[in-house]
Amino acid sequence: MTVKTQRIETNTQGFGDIVDITGEVVREVENSRITDGLATVFVPGSTAGVTSIEFESGAVSDLKKAVERLAPMDLHYEHDARWGDGNGFSHVRAALMGASLTVPISSGQLQLGTWQQIVLCDFDNRPRKREVIVQIMGQA
Repeated sequence: MTVKTQRIETNTQGFGDIVDITGEVVREVENSRITDGLATVFVPGSTAGVTSIEFESGAVSDLKKAVERLAPMDLHYEHDARWGDGNGFSHVRAALMGASLTVPISSGQLQLGTWQQIVLCDFDNRPRKREVIVQIMGQA
């Protein structure tokens, strides 16, 4: 079994910014020359998450609204009371979203659905430079 680990960097705006990183992940899978296996996409940090969605404006807007309903920005968060950084909501949102997504690879291709993209969701309360780790495992 071969394991390849790569990093993708992207700038985000925070406050629920959703960035399509599918193209970058596809490139890393192609460059890895893994034909059958798994690609895990992981964002380090506790204020961002990774998921899949149809990356079109309606679905993206719906996701942002759903996240706001689950962990509203204007609630009292104990994290804010302790640290005073005002991003308690972002930690809760990231925990609900999850930090990683694993996608099967078959015949050298990510097995995503036709309308399924991989997205990075930045929930922090400021713009960030985010690093995403793509670890590809399988047979070359």
